[in-house]
Amino acid sequence: MARLILLNKPYDMLSQFTDQSDRQTLSACIEQKGFYPAGRLDRDSEGLLLLTDCGKLQARISDPKHKLGKVYWAQVEGEISDAALQELAKGVKLKDGLTRPAQARRLSDVEVWPRTPPIRERKAIPTSWVELTIFEGKNRQVRRMTAAVGYPTLRLIRASIGPWQLEGLMPGESRMIEVNS
Repeated sequence: MARLILLNKPYDMLSQFTDQSDRQTLSACIEQKGFYPAGRLDRDSEGLLLLTDCGKLQARISDPKHKLGKVYWAQVEGEISDAALQELAKGVKLKDGLTRPAQARRLSDVEVWPRTPPIRERKAIPTSWVELTIFEGKNRQVRRMTAAVGYPTLRLIRASIGPWQLEGLMPGESRMIEVNS
């Protein structure tokens, strides 16, 4: 059995344990030794980050060939259109190539914790939430996908990776489980 830590990575935290520029790192939330992230979340993204003490499990979670879906909730600028959702679902052409098809749907009610600092808000431009499930992990992929279809991401939260979910964890909180490696 391998151990897996499910962490709700806060906004403005690096997905690593040390930093020479003295920015906030995982060491602020994770005290257990010998755990390493299985994948990354950008500093300005929030949500589920998995850490494990098992290299085999880490590789299985991180490797795109295992096709673990990653579910993201993106708060975007503007009321996202059906056409944009269809484009996201087909795959979006980015500078580094076409993304794989994604599952994309509009979310009407998203209950999440307040972000510090809050996102920028414009009185004349509404925001909306989109749920995207992707099966690859290009650098800043969800942000680039939503921007490519005309809806820049203002806030990004990863809700799940494969069978593991963020459910019940507030920013900075974690829980450990055991899984078959």
